[in-house]
Amino acid sequence: MLQALLIFALQIIYVPVLTLRTIFLVKNQTKAASGVGLLEAAIYIVALGIVFQDLSNLYNIAGYVLGFGVGLFIGGKLETKLAIGYVTYHVNLLDRSDELVNALREAGFGVTVFTGQGINSVRYRLDIVSKRSREQELLEIVESIEPKAFMNSYELRSFKGGYITSTMRKKAKKYKQKQEEKMNSQ
Repeated sequence: MLQALLIFALQIIYVPVLTLRTIFLVKNQTKAASGVGLLEAAIYIVALGIVFQDLSNLYNIAGYVLGFGVGLFIGGKLETKLAIGYVTYHVNLLDRSDELVNALREAGFGVTVFTGQGINSVRYRLDIVSKRSREQELLEIVESIEPKAFMNSYELRSFKGGYITSTMRKKAKKYKQKQEEKMNSQ
């Protein structure tokens, strides 16, 4: 029974580590992925080795299976919490919204405005790039100003140049300071 608990614990560690490795690979961070992969392989070999010592021990097998399931849940939560990388949002509007564009830029988001022809009228599309860790903030700004906007998003694997530089970081920091000052003055 002690072995089953050990296997369960190892799986709870193993699967989130596997999740991190996968994220790093998808984000093209191969050095980080290979480092995490070493830990992943070590845990995998130890846990599976214990299971294979006695395949008739159902507690060990159950520990492995249950640990894998719980580990997947934890790995998913960890991925959401870390929010590694960047996302691009396309925000489609029926009318031009300088208020939204200005609010997003003030908050430190890079915004490019496009004009296009819809089936019956002119449409406006905003391309907005954000760190995934600020995605909720972006959505709240859009929702508060243009609640009927149509939005879709894409995760960026890589990019070069553009607004995502130290300027974006500085503006985001300045915006957060303003928000904190607002909260403190109320």
